[in-house]
Amino acid sequence: MSGDARKTAEGLAHLSGFGNEHGSEAVPGALPHGRNAPQRAPLGLYAEQLSGSAFTEPRASNRRSWLYRIRPSAAHPAFTRTDNGALRTAPFTETVPDPNRLRWNPLPEPPAGTDFLAGLWTLGGNGDASQRTGIAVHLYHANTSMERVFSDSDGELLIVPERGGLLLRTEFGLLHVEPGHIALIPRGVRFRVELLDPAPEGGPGARGYVCENYGAPFQLPDLGPIGANGLANARDFLAPVAAYEDVEGPVEVVNKFCGNLWTATYDHSPLDVVAWHGNHVPYVYDLRRFNVIGSISYDHPDPSIFTVLTSPSDTPGLAGVDFVVFAPRWLVGEDTFRPPYFHRNVMSEYMGLIEGAYDAKAEGFVPGGGSLHNMMSAHGPDQETFDRASAAELKPQKIDDGLAFMFETRWPVTATAQAARAEHLQRGYDDVWKGLGRHFRPAG
Repeated sequence: MSGDARKTAEGLAHLSGFGNEHGSEAVPGALPHGRNAPQRAPLGLYAEQLSGSAFTEPRASNRRSWLYRIRPSAAHPAFTRTDNGALRTAPFTETVPDPNRLRWNPLPEPPAGTDFLAGLWTLGGNGDASQRTGIAVHLYHANTSMERVFSDSDGELLIVPERGGLLLRTEFGLLHVEPGHIALIPRGVRFRVELLDPAPEGGPGARGYVCENYGAPFQLPDLGPIGANGLANARDFLAPVAAYEDVEGPVEVVNKFCGNLWTATYDHSPLDVVAWHGNHVPYVYDLRRFNVIGSISYDHPDPSIFTVLTSPSDTPGLAGVDFVVFAPRWLVGEDTFRPPYFHRNVMSEYMGLIEGAYDAKAEGFVPGGGSLHNMMSAHGPDQETFDRASAAELKPQKIDDGLAFMFETRWPVTATAQAARAEHLQRGYDDVWKGLGRHFRPAG
């Protein structure tokens, strides 16, 4: 559906500041002043609040936005169940949690006519969507733009493109997200995904990763002794200006609710918000703006220092999920094994690669692929990387030929049956550590 998208500025103008209160209007005078829900909203619009948190949550964690729209969201017919495709939701009970290290090649190309929603393929997850705990790890592959509209009642969606740019048409306006960027769609926000790089007939389309976060909304991590500056800066998160569709005619709207997809046909576009203000807002962020902190003497800090966003749990410092990025950076530590060290972790890690290569793996970990190291599974550099790094001359080294990320979660990730049996699962992943032999030489 092409629609009638009206913007207040040429191109994609933005507001900035993660989690801050913002406002935007596509038509002058559409935002009321002094009252959220006046007796008569401006321009004949309807006032509606979208709450991403309970009304009584503390002010610092309260998420809500006021929308001024052509029709209220309540004006829709009944929803009916529709096919879930390859989309799965917690609790994940098809298989049992697996302590083995797992790694996948990229998803195969989808059939022609696959849009973002149809191209969602669930790798696994944890928790319980109906209890608002845990996450799901999805991948997507798509070769056509969506004509329908989608919203997720189960959680917020962190979208990580790996191939092909996306235009996200949301209730709040337009977001342009390319590989190397992330986009955050809050719980319940309606949106459509259009491909900026349409796939040629039979050719590759858009591809990437999605973290569906059922728990507390993502926020910036506290910086502790780092101080006031560093890691991801709030000002670099960009929200859309208001843009609306005034479209009459049938529009399919799909809602994900407690793990299942439900569909209804509206007689108008639900992307008809003319003005808004609040902090329950979609954002886009350029990962290359991440301000990397690291050692300038010896050793190197734990990978938690690469945290972009965190979803806190009921235990301080223990995240439902962290989003971590290994962005371009200098390595200068003396007498230091510079790649990520061998380790076992109480957290579980799903790792993906956006571009280039990852400095802890010599082969097999490719853009669009991913690895899963569940809690306490031993992992680290492969043999080739270990041998090279152990003998390297330790000059200052710039790591700028790769961009990797991690979804790190407090609970084990249970793979779906389709992921555990997938053709693109690498059956010989353990072999990358097979050559790490004995070097022990007792003194004397």
